[in-house]
Amino acid sequence: MKNRTFIGIFCIILAVTVMFGISPIINKASSGEVVVVQAKSLIPEGKVITSDDIVNVKIGKLGVKDGFITDTKLVIGKAAKTDLYAGVNIYPEMVGLKKDTASDIINSLNGNELAMSISVKSFSDGLSGKLQNGDIVSLVVTESSNVFIPAELTYVKVITTTSSKGVDLEDQAPKEDGSIELPASVTLLVNQTQATLLAKYDENAKIRLALVYRGSEETAQSFLDVQNKVFTSEVK
Repeated sequence: MKNRTFIGIFCIILAVTVMFGISPIINKASSGEVVVVQAKSLIPEGKVITSDDIVNVKIGKLGVKDGFITDTKLVIGKAAKTDLYAGVNIYPEMVGLKKDTASDIINSLNGNELAMSISVKSFSDGLSGKLQNGDIVSLVVTESSNVFIPAELTYVKVITTTSSKGVDLEDQAPKEDGSIELPASVTLLVNQTQATLLAKYDENAKIRLALVYRGSEETAQSFLDVQNKVFTSEVK
């Protein structure tokens, strides 16, 4: 009888301890909130993520897997490794550095940019076969006796070069002597205005490509940002 009384008293004390001690701690933890990065709408696999694609959202942290990204700077400029859906927390393994193969870039076109090829009419016009995917180039145009770099084509990104057999640079196997097929065309990442100018100059003038920068994607993008200001100022 005494044992039952003791057990009953112990259970009552334990219940009171849980109610007034442990429960508030659990409730506080479960009601805590964290800020996570989520997609505003579907971000398709391969797309380079911009500030317009993502948003910071405050959510309850109970039951949320750790390791989520909280800083948008860690996402902007990277590419989606998988489809990112609205309302889903973004984790580091879901994003990565953008690859510069022709397929990567072409598959990420969203209507604002175009892929356009121009002829490489001589060995020197295409930087003597030394152009690489991701290079930033200037287009030097010779029209009659005028030689100039159009403001709209000062900084342009190379998607790839292609041989006369239709093989892209990254898909070419070196010959026994280490050389590769020289490019017959170069494909560039441009907007509609640039595409129109390229078609005009490719048909009626001589175009020579001059290498501006080769290196980190971040620095390459800074050149493209400068180029984009030409078009935003035209709109104003």
